[in-house]
This record gives sequence, structure tokens and C-alpha cells, in this order.
Amino acid sequence: MKKVVFNDKLCKGCGLCVAACPKKILAISERVNAMGYAVAECVNERECISCAFCATMCPDTVITVRKEVSETK
Repeated sequence: MKKVVFNDKLCKGCGLCVAACPKKILAISERVNAMGYAVAECVNERECISCAFCATMCPDTVITVRKEVSETK
């Protein structure tokens, strides 16, 4: 399951999430959405610490961050 999910349809590629990421695992991709913006993406999902700084910085609230839940038995 992805930890960081971007709503590509609404992303404007402003880069605020990229700047806010303490692990430096976000980047502006070469993919372009229907509005003509290059969208943000997570380039190293395994390094994500689910801090949600990216989602907090996003002015258009296009980022959802999920925390991994470990199974305990």
C-alpha cells in the first residue's frame, strides 16, 4: 500500500511538498496532468516516514499520507 498518494488531477506542481519533505523523496515528475502541470510524485516510497509535512504544505490538499500499521498477534 502506498504511503503518499497524490491526486494528480488537482496537483499544480508548485513544489512546496518537495521542499517540505525531510527525507527528500518527493520530486516533480515528467508526467503532466490534464491542466498541463507536471505533477509531484514520491520517488522512494520505502524511505517515507509518514510525517505528512508534504500534505501540510500542499495549498490544494492533493496529498494523502497513510501510516503503515504493523500486525501484532
